[in-house]
Amino acid sequence: MRTSHRLLLRYYHDPGYDFSRVRIEYVDRGAPEDRSVVQGDRILALDAWYLEVDAGGRVTCIPYHRILRILYDGEVTWERGGRPKDPGEP
Repeated sequence: MRTSHRLLLRYYHDPGYDFSRVRIEYVDRGAPEDRSVVQGDRILALDAWYLEVDAGGRVTCIPYHRILRILYDGEVTWERGGRPKDPGEP
């Protein structure tokens, strides 16, 4: 079973993927419907416990436990509470 962190590391380091095509939906209290989205090209770092995101001139940290869904090219590849899908799986 692949965790959200491990899947993001694969997308980030594997030359077969373009990290800018990653989209992450996460819990963001105070945002509309308490959800926000970030594209891979705005992610500055993948720390052990959180993502560092460029939030318009400042860095915001998003803990991995707040991630709801990861998409690659618009296709869901990981979802909280769902069965993670390995990239390349049909």
